[in-house]
Amino acid sequence: MTKRDLIEEVNRKFPRLSRRDAEIIINSVFDSMVDAMGHGERIEIRGFGSFVIKHRRAREGRNPKSGTVVSVAAKRVPFFKVGKELRLRVDGKGSSE
Repeated sequence: MTKRDLIEEVNRKFPRLSRRDAEIIINSVFDSMVDAMGHGERIEIRGFGSFVIKHRRAREGRNPKSGTVVSVAAKRVPFFKVGKELRLRVDGKGSSE
C-alpha cells in the first residue's frame, strides 16, 4: 500500500471528506510522526507497533566492492517493532474485521 492508496482508502471510508482533506490528514499524521522521531520521542500505536530511534555507534566497515576499510560515522536510525496484535493478524491467527 502506498501513501496514495492510503489517502484513497480514507476518502472511501469517509466520503464526506474531499480527497484533498484526506491528503491533508494523512500528511499531518506522517509529519507529526517524523517531527516526534526527530526529537527522539518514541511513537506507540496500540495493536500496531512502536517506532523508536536506535543509536548506532561509529565503527569501521568495509567497502564491499573494493574491500577497503571505511569509517562509518555514528548515527540515529528509526526502528519499528511490530505489535502483538498486528503480528498475529498477519500470521492469520488474530481476529479479522
